[in-house]
Amino acid sequence: MPVAWQERAFTPGDVAGFRLVTAATDDPAVNRAVFEDGERHSIWVNAADEPDSCSFTLPAVVRRGALTVAISTGGHSPALATWLKNRIDSEIGMEYETLLGLLAQLRSEIKASGQSTEHLAWQTAIDNDVLEMIRNDRIAEAAAVLRQVVLPCCSPAG
Repeated sequence: MPVAWQERAFTPGDVAGFRLVTAATDDPAVNRAVFEDGERHSIWVNAADEPDSCSFTLPAVVRRGALTVAISTGGHSPALATWLKNRIDSEIGMEYETLLGLLAQLRSEIKASGQSTEHLAWQTAIDNDVLEMIRNDRIAEAAAVLRQVVLPCCSPAG
């Protein structure tokens, strides 16, 4: 979708026809007017640095493949959200993407066999040093441990 720039004053009704609007002026009254116009037209509005004039806020995001961790302060402190994002980004390595893949594969196999995936020992399996195994490139061993803990009745060792 092309972007058009028009430098002029905001006019009520400007948000009509849009799905999402960002108000980022240096005038809180204008940002508030954009938000109120959005409310009248059922349009989502984000007013930069003004959480009370937002119908949504933008989280700081860390991604590792299909794993997404979002951090939000509800618009009250983007600096804190960014700081936390940087901490989490340094803590969550690519091993979490691998772990997610192993868990998804096991879950898919269980569902394909007609079994429920609820009430299985997923948390116990994850807590069973599998991340350390993945970090040390022992992926097959990690997969076997997950399977053994989650489905002890069906594992080769069980």
